[in-house]
Amino acid sequence: MNCLGTWALSGLIAISLLAGPAPADTISTSAGPVEITPIHHASFTLRAGGKLIYVDPSPASLFSGKPKADLILITDIHGDHLDPGAIEALSQPDTTVIAPAAVAKTIAAAKVLKNGQSTSWGGWTIHAMPMYNIRRGPKPGELFHPKGRGNGYVLTYGGKRFYISGDTENIPEMRALKNIDVAFVCMNLPYTMPVEEAAEAVKAFHPKIVYPYHYKGQDTKKFAELLKGTGIDVRLRDWYAN
Repeated sequence: MNCLGTWALSGLIAISLLAGPAPADTISTSAGPVEITPIHHASFTLRAGGKLIYVDPSPASLFSGKPKADLILITDIHGDHLDPGAIEALSQPDTTVIAPAAVAKTIAAAKVLKNGQSTSWGGWTIHAMPMYNIRRGPKPGELFHPKGRGNGYVLTYGGKRFYISGDTENIPEMRALKNIDVAFVCMNLPYTMPVEEAAEAVKAFHPKIVYPYHYKGQDTKKFAELLKGTGIDVRLRDWYAN
């Protein structure tokens, strides 16, 4: 393992850092282990029960020759989340793609989930969450991510709950989450939120484990420092090694 170190700050927050392409982290559940592997930016995999889930695979160049997907989750229409070439490279005849309606305009085979809707797949329950900007956008009166277009997700497997934020600010729906075991929380400007805002959101819903992701250009060590003393396990992994 290419590990720089693992330590505890004041005995109250665990921070672990890995340099280079990260090996899989394993989360224990009552249905067996879930392996988490970062790939790039917003892209990562979840492997459990012999099934492989890709989240927002992009860009396509990173996915040629990768193991085929059993499930692909897409959060939004932007190119760092939706790459038809990556979906094509990862798909096999029985691959399921779950996405918001805006994505289905490009990926016609996608099963649409709207904010607030749920479905079951392969031992997982998948619930679509809102993800949106409150105040940041390319110009006055326009937001980078309007409410209702994209999906965050809460996935449940073997009694454990995994939250994928997608591109969002510190929205009320995130702060109101309960009993999240593992969270993947975005942070980058100008499109989502800075580390300070992300840390405030995480303090509000208090997952057991949090991975900062989609963080290009942001200081994730500062994010970890802001969560010192909360008891949240902050896991810093390199989403930009590829």
